[in-house]
Amino acid sequence: MVGVAADPATTPSSHLRRQRSRPLYHCEPPRKPAKRVSENPHNGAGTTADWSQWSADSGLRRADTSVIARLTPQDAEFFRLESTTHPVHIGSLIVLDNTTGDDRPLDYPALVDLVEARLPLAPRYRRKVRQVPLSLGRPVWVEDSRFDITYHIRRSALPAPGSDEQLHELAARLGSRPLDPARPLWEMYLIEGLSGGRCAIYTKSHAALVDGVAALEIGHVVADTAESPREIADDQWQPGREPSDTDLLLGALGHLAAQPTSAVEVLREAGANAAGVIGTAGRTLDSVVSAVRSATSGTPDSPLNARTCRQRRFATAVTDLADYKRIHQQAGCTINDVVLAVMTGALRNWLLSRNKGMTESTVLRAVVPMSGYGGEPRTGRSLPSAITPLLISLPVGEPSPVMRLSHIAHATSAEGRPRHAVRARTLVHLAGFAPASLHAMSVRAASTFADHTFNVVITNAPGPQTPMFVGGARMLEMYPVSPLLRNQATSIGITSYDGRVCYGLNADREAMADIGVLAASVPESMEELLGACL
Repeated sequence: MVGVAADPATTPSSHLRRQRSRPLYHCEPPRKPAKRVSENPHNGAGTTADWSQWSADSGLRRADTSVIARLTPQDAEFFRLESTTHPVHIGSLIVLDNTTGDDRPLDYPALVDLVEARLPLAPRYRRKVRQVPLSLGRPVWVEDSRFDITYHIRRSALPAPGSDEQLHELAARLGSRPLDPARPLWEMYLIEGLSGGRCAIYTKSHAALVDGVAALEIGHVVADTAESPREIADDQWQPGREPSDTDLLLGALGHLAAQPTSAVEVLREAGANAAGVIGTAGRTLDSVVSAVRSATSGTPDSPLNARTCRQRRFATAVTDLADYKRIHQQAGCTINDVVLAVMTGALRNWLLSRNKGMTESTVLRAVVPMSGYGGEPRTGRSLPSAITPLLISLPVGEPSPVMRLSHIAHATSAEGRPRHAVRARTLVHLAGFAPASLHAMSVRAASTFADHTFNVVITNAPGPQTPMFVGGARMLEMYPVSPLLRNQATSIGITSYDGRVCYGLNADREAMADIGVLAASVPESMEELLGACL
């Protein structure tokens, strides 16, 4: 049995003592306030977060830390849609070999020190969201004057030796909890007790927090390409005074006066139904997406579409990247096509296990975000300016794995891709690129589709193909944990790392009690496709 991590800020010590006899324990080290020396906003010329194995001239630097910034329309919509039954956060689960550190294993104090030292590279992680009185403007990001890093970084443990199944159960329970809207919208858990001298880090960040451009996911900035963590200049951060409600109201009125056309938008947002489509305000899609959307007449009936509850399940699968490359070379398609074909085969086997009747023409509609540049292709090293969500029919009714791959390769051909699509090899060399950040961008793009136009979201982000370390502990696996959109019982995130392809399957607890069957079908589908193609 696996328990749930206690909230270190609210759980009394007597309750923690009672927890000691249970198989999962949690504790809270002494609180450690954030460093505050003198006010010194960074101007972007600070220390580089050097992912040297990804890019010799990585451009990730300390971001500008303006005191107040208004949420974009899409960020604001994500923030409004957060509820106790519908958490909207981007998660990641990384498994570490905790026997590889130079000095000592990664422990809670070391992780707190590491994250605190790297926060200048992700300044939004010290900011919280404040609502504008009377809804006369979108909410704003403000620095949290009472920022407490030990509230956000927590410690959990499995009954040693903890299994992968227990880890996945804990990750699902942690992912079921909404974030505290009164604090910066993120949490990180160090999970100890895994078998084989391993530990894990589970991180969740609100979808409004991570946009892949203004803010990268926190896991990106704490990872290194060597066992010894790189040195970061001492943090001189000190929060400014938090604005009062009057300040926010006057600021919103001044914004409206300077931009009169925003008044109509504000009035519309003030009366908007929070259950509407995510990201409809201010979101412009590529023309191909509009064409696909208008041509959609309905969604195939599938158990992947269901009313979701608050609780989640999580499962994983791991395959060998070399197998995807062999099929890619043999079939003349992209590696992403092979990934989709493998997932299609897994979905087919899962549907058959549920005794769902299928014909050869049965399909599932998947939103598959693809990264590209808007306008002309860029020559510099910068993040993609656009993530285009393609709506692709997955031929789950087709019994031949070769034909499934052929159908998918045709569907994702040049006619359907962004005009200037970014290749996987290019992505991993872009300054500031991180798989978790690209997954966040992809989920945001996928959310522009209406609830009933697709069955599942599948995001695929290439990761580094050399070992990464966190506080000296070598990263073994990295799994994305994508949020469930409305009417979606499962979300599938895929990341390649160090020669492996890691699948993270996040699912509704009630609608997808057999998510483990789907996860187990992934390597089976890979073997089936490999045998048919080679």
